[in-house]
Amino acid sequence: MCRNITTLRGLEPSATAEEIEAAARQYVRKISGVQTVTDTTREAFEAAVAEITAISTRLLTELPPRRQPPATIPPLRRPEVQARIAARAQGK
Repeated sequence: MCRNITTLRGLEPSATAEEIEAAARQYVRKISGVQTVTDTTREAFEAAVAEITAISTRLLTELPPRRQPPATIPPLRRPEVQARIAARAQGK
């Protein structure tokens, strides 16, 4: 269903809270169909993201280690994504 969500289990170093929240946000976007959060959708959307982030964090903590690392690198670890985030933060 969510091809864009990257596997976080088995990353070295472990998935960060920011990466887990980004995956949860993508999941909520996908199943809800909400791409742009508005005043009418914000409360329910953010509550769902918070709950799924907490559940995902617990799941990743409780699962045994993977034998092999995931095949893809999470977006937040990719240099081109980091460059876009830095550019946005500088107001470009």
